[in-house]
Amino acid sequence: MNSRIKYTFKALKSPNYRIFITGQAISRIGTWMERTGVSWVVYEMTHSTFILGLTVFASQFPSFVFSLYGGIISDRYNRHKVVLFTQIASMIQATILAVLVLMGDTQIWIILVLITILGIINAFDIPARQSLVHQLIEDPEDLPNAVSLNSSVVNIARLVGPALSGIILSTLGAGICFSINALSYLAVIISLLFLKLKPQIIKPKKQSNLVEIKEGFNYLKSNQILAPITLYIAVVSFLILPYNTLLPEFAKEIFHGDAQTYGYINSSIGCGALLGTIFLASLKSESKQRIVLLLNSFLLGLSLIAFSFITYLPVALLISVIAGFSGLTQSTICLTIIQTRSDPDMRGRMISLFAMAMFGMLPLGSLLVGTVSHNLGSSHTILFEGILAIVVSFVFAKYLISKNISRETIVNKMKEKVNSF
Repeated sequence: MNSRIKYTFKALKSPNYRIFITGQAISRIGTWMERTGVSWVVYEMTHSTFILGLTVFASQFPSFVFSLYGGIISDRYNRHKVVLFTQIASMIQATILAVLVLMGDTQIWIILVLITILGIINAFDIPARQSLVHQLIEDPEDLPNAVSLNSSVVNIARLVGPALSGIILSTLGAGICFSINALSYLAVIISLLFLKLKPQIIKPKKQSNLVEIKEGFNYLKSNQILAPITLYIAVVSFLILPYNTLLPEFAKEIFHGDAQTYGYINSSIGCGALLGTIFLASLKSESKQRIVLLLNSFLLGLSLIAFSFITYLPVALLISVIAGFSGLTQSTICLTIIQTRSDPDMRGRMISLFAMAMFGMLPLGSLLVGTVSHNLGSSHTILFEGILAIVVSFVFAKYLISKNISRETIVNKMKEKVNSF
């Protein structure tokens, strides 16, 4: 047991990684406070699930458009400087949003423009920040653990941030909530300034951006592991993960709550996600990760089906924990496999294609979910998403599970996971 716990946190032995992840933890809490606040403010202003979907689309679709160029920049320029620049730009964006809200000059189009700008920044930030992890750890074998711990920090923020956001929105208002997020960027900026990194090996650019993009696609298509993993996260991001777009309406209309209720639901999802990433940090085998990936898709489907029928908040919060455990580990597993399976000079582009698959499909899925919900209702929409999650887990099983693993092993692991909840 002690050796397992030691392995779970082994990446923290690297000083640079400890400094970076501390700054990340503080900043990500602020980020989730803003995300929760923006969704709630938009729903309060419009009472429209379609506009909620449009808001998610505006915040994430730029990552689809620009992420390929973000990957090229990550591979060809100093990642440390790129991340420092993107974090400063994000702080400026957050400050502008906070000031406008505090001044009382809040309109939907202004919010949409500002979160679109943040989405563009993230398209360049995500590939560079994720690739930077390689330079932060001293032992390359610690990389999967470092990726999982990084996701754990994000999910701790997802646990704490929405709960704080709900309380602050109900008591002090959205302006204070957004101001805290702006200040939180100082933590990650300061941590970046304290890093002592070895020089990044950058190969001289010999080809045009278009040729490098084509090279990235060809590399992905020829890889028997990375290709199905990327397709899988694209499908899940489009059809299933956008369920959280509808949570503000569930909080207000079904559970008859307020911003705090919405924050509690999001925090419950974050709690489950945190448990999931801590669990993933202990997995050493990639084959086990792929089994867990599919089992979690099945479990996510069951939890969404159950959530669609629940009208009692405490039970809904418990189911939200299960949904967070099974749903938000999807991207962590896929990213870990992509990080470890990609060649060093292709890693930035592979992460950008991952970001393109995930953050490109999520906003499109959010638009779809918002539109379907507007016509069929939120409960029916989440019910259908749950059914689709189960279908996806079976469709992708033959592509992601090694042939030397028997069906009986998979079924037994599935039963153990369901019974554990």
